[in-house]
Formats: sequence, C-alpha cells, structure tokens
Amino acid sequence: MTAEIICVGTEILLGNIVNTNAAYLAEQLAGLGISCYYQTVVGDNGERLLETLELAAKRSEIIILSGGLGPTQDDLTKETVAKFCGKKLLMDEKSKKQIAEYFEKRKMKPTENNWKQAMLPDGARVFENHNGTAPGMAVETKKNKFILLPGPPEELKLMFEESVAPYLKEQSPFVILSQTVKTCGLSESFVEEQLRDLIDKQTNPTIATYAKTGEVHVRVTAKADSQKEASKLIKPMVKELKSRFGNDIYSTDDGVTLEKALADLLQSAGLTISCAESCTGGLISATLINVPGISELYKAGFVTYSNKAKRKLLGVKKGTLEKYGAVSSQTAQEMVKGLLAETKTDVGIAVTGIAGPDGGTKEKPVGLVYISCNVKGKVTVKECHFNGTREKIRRASVTTALMLARSCVLEYLSKEILK
Repeated sequence: MTAEIICVGTEILLGNIVNTNAAYLAEQLAGLGISCYYQTVVGDNGERLLETLELAAKRSEIIILSGGLGPTQDDLTKETVAKFCGKKLLMDEKSKKQIAEYFEKRKMKPTENNWKQAMLPDGARVFENHNGTAPGMAVETKKNKFILLPGPPEELKLMFEESVAPYLKEQSPFVILSQTVKTCGLSESFVEEQLRDLIDKQTNPTIATYAKTGEVHVRVTAKADSQKEASKLIKPMVKELKSRFGNDIYSTDDGVTLEKALADLLQSAGLTISCAESCTGGLISATLINVPGISELYKAGFVTYSNKAKRKLLGVKKGTLEKYGAVSSQTAQEMVKGLLAETKTDVGIAVTGIAGPDGGTKEKPVGLVYISCNVKGKVTVKECHFNGTREKIRRASVTTALMLARSCVLEYLSKEILK
C-alpha cells in the first residue's frame, strides 16, 4: 500500500504552528509497513484542497488528512472530501450525542455550529474522538481510502493509535509487525555505518534508523501471514542489534522512554535520585516526574539559577565561583557533591551552562554546558557543546543528563557485581 499525508491549515503555511502531525503520521505509517512518498500542506481553501485531493488520489491508495474538522466556516476538509468522493453529508446521531456529552461534562453549552462536526459523509467509518469534539473518519471509494483526522496533536495521536492503526492493518493482506531498538549516546551516522551490511542485504525484515535528540532508534519491521511468524522474523535481527550495540541500547520496547529506562534501572538497583539545575531550570526534574511511580525514587530537585542559590543550597564555594565561574567543570562537580550531601540520595544529576541567546563569550560560548553525575560518591563531569536555540540547548542538556546518569549507574552496578 502507498499513502500520502495532507495537512490542512493556513496557520501551518504561515509558520504560526509547527507541523508535528506530518512527522508523527509518517513514522507511524513506516511502522505499519506502508510507503509514504508525498506530504503536502494546504491552507483553509476549498479549491486548493480539491486540487490537492485530485493529485493525491491519482498516485496514492491511502490519503490521510489532518486538520479542518472544526466547527467554523473555514474548516472545510470534510466538506471538500465529501464533494470529491460524491458523498452527501448526513447527521451522525452517535457523534452528535458524544459532542453533547463532551460539553455537558465540562458544564458548557455548545453553539449551533458545533453540530457541524457531526455532519459526516454518507457511509463513512467513524473514529471516536476521546480528546475533543471532532470525530475522525474513513471515506472509501473504489480506488482510494481517505482518512480524516483532527488537527490538535493530542487528539490526532490518540485517534490514530486507537482507531486508525487497526483500520490500516485490516487493509493489508499481511500482518506487519515492528519493534524499535532504542539507542542513546550514538550518532545516526555511526549507527547506520554499523548496520551497513544489514541494510544492504535487508529483505524481510527491514531496518530503518530514526534520529532523535541524543538518541537513534532502529525500527525492525517484518511482514508475514501471522503475527507469530512476523515475530519470529524480528527476533534474530533484534538479537543481532543487541550484540552490536550492547549497553548503548536502553530499550527494545516502543513505549519506554529514556527517562523511563533510567527510572526502571534505579528501581531495580534500589537507588534514589535528586537533581540540581541551573540552565535547564527544572526540566530534568519535570522529565523524570513524567514517569509513573517515580515518587519512590525521586527525592528532591533544586533550581539554583543564581550563584547565591548555588552557594546557599548546594554549598558551592565562593572561591570556586570567583575563580572558575558558574559555568565550569569545578562548579558542576561541587553542585552534585552538595546535592547528595543535602538530599542523602544515592544518585545526583547537576547541570550548569549557557543556554543563550545572550551570555556567551569567546572562552565560554552559548551552548557550553557542564553536566555532572554523582553515584554513591563517584563523580563524573561531562563537558558539552550544543548548538541551536535556547530551547534546543536546554532539551539537549536534559537528554544528555539522563544518558550520563544511566551510564554512571550501569558502571556502578557492574563494579558492585564484581565485588
């Protein structure tokens, strides 16, 4: 099967919002073994959307559209698809009831145009929206399948996982199964080079690399007559990847994030953790706290943005700050030592750096970040040089801090085993 993605919204064309839906949908399609050769962004204009549909229908079997399902007059996706497919719009009573319940739960009164969202193309397969009011749908013709999804990412993602992925799997005569091997601390070019022989020879299963911030994911996808057969094809490949990358692999489970992998490692070892942050401003703590059950492991977090806070809360020496500066290996080391002394936890992470856009010098440019980790008194400091916006530098610092903590804990555990 071939597919293409059409994202509808003038706000995307104007750059008012980042089009994360296209990236998400493309990755999901790849995981389902569906080739996606085209992506298009079109504004809230019926004529231009109709032209886009005409072109897409000629070259792709599946056309996935996101956005334009709202209650306002410029939400034209459903109406345009219905027109293209020669379908009438009819009131779907079940969708209307769900919209009414949505407003009732929030003690709000729907306006008349909200019922527009319950007008669906005749014969459409409805996908319930559990995060909003606009139902999704699949509209089928002899040649094409049009899948319409709401624009808000939190609505689109849940709908895709709950309804669209199962629908797409039904369309394939084969079972397509994927497993993701997640590595951290490696570059995409390095990972691809290590896999070059496998990529050159791949048939079934196939492998593909996806770069994330500080991570590279390798997706293994197999096609077979049954899930059991597909799983059998995947297992040897995953085993081979494990032998090549070892501890650089933090998970082979799609649902496990780097922070979850670190939390699981800490829990299995019976270790607690705390954080001291300067340039990241609490992002490391916030990321860890996203993990359910982290309260058993995470004890405290300090945002020590000023020198005074570093001295008062973490015991960083005044002389260290005056001689080496707040952004230095020495300060990072004293921050993490003071953190463990103050919190009595087993593992500590500390970060200090220059996130920009101002504050950099020739000696200490924007993007210079020192990350330290303390595991039971053993301190490791990493000097990092990140590029990009303030937000990108802070996010990269968070990912690198989690990677460093994981590496240091693994090193500690390996030495404990040898004792």
